Amino acid sequence: MSRTAPKLAALDLNLLVVFDAIMRDRSVTRAGQRLGLSQPAMSHALTRLRHMLKDELFVRSPTGMVPTPRAEELATPIRIALDGLQQSLETVQFDPSKATATFRIAVDNYAAIVLVAPVAAQIAKSAPGVKLDFRPSGTLNVLEQLDRSELHLALGPSGVQGERFSRKRLLQDQFVVVHRKGHPAAKAQEFSTEKLATLAQLEISSAQFGADFVDADPGRSKPGPGPAMRAPFLSAAQILATSDLVSVLPLNVAKNMTTSHHLVFRRLSRPPKPIEAAMIWLRRLDNQPAHAWLRDLISQITRDLQDK
Repeated sequence: MSRTAPKLAALDLNLLVVFDAIMRDRSVTRAGQRLGLSQPAMSHALTRLRHMLKDELFVRSPTGMVPTPRAEELATPIRIALDGLQQSLETVQFDPSKATATFRIAVDNYAAIVLVAPVAAQIAKSAPGVKLDFRPSGTLNVLEQLDRSELHLALGPSGVQGERFSRKRLLQDQFVVVHRKGHPAAKAQEFSTEKLATLAQLEISSAQFGADFVDADPGRSKPGPGPAMRAPFLSAAQILATSDLVSVLPLNVAKNMTTSHHLVFRRLSRPPKPIEAAMIWLRRLDNQPAHAWLRDLISQITRDLQDK
């Protein structure tokens, strides 16, 4: 069954703003709060939209307003159009010292440990009016939230596909062995995989990465019979500092741990494949001044980390 598209000249732009807010929040009430509109005003706008587009658009359910297939089709084009209009109204220059904005950034465990603190420190120094909302990516559907503009940026693994996304590799990080000062194996300045196989190891249960010894040395298997213990990052440093366990961790994570705990790290004679950290964002934000400034700031911080 064919449907006649509404004439653009007859379309109220405010209705698209209402549609986008309901699509994001899945709630007429929360969307109204976002836009500063009353419940009756939101309901009236949704009724007009449904009439104009000849579709229910959103169906009420126990979990909120569920978009229809037609609404799903419209969501991304409308979001892109509204973003483009907003960007066209913004000043070309972005002055961080005067800016008031909030950036929502998803971070994995590696980025949370290595990048969050220096990024926060630099933002506080150069853009005191800018707020940062860091969110753990392990609990999120990151790509969906980027699509819905609920996230501005994601810091984490580099393997993200899709033409709608832009990606920039931030740094590569080698793996090292971390253990307490005074450990029985502390005399060694460098660890071989054979030596590592004789030591009881702590594995990080909450990490999205692992040391890949197979790629580093074809034909050899991962050293050791398996971890003696598994624990999350939050408890790893204290466990290592108070036991004879060792752990294979990225160098920048190790540096962070050794500044606050009685720990040291040693290089590996045959280091495994390095970990990569990248930032991912929607391609349509490539030239948005505030977003570009944030990406440049994070890129400079990671370059400084690489140089240390």
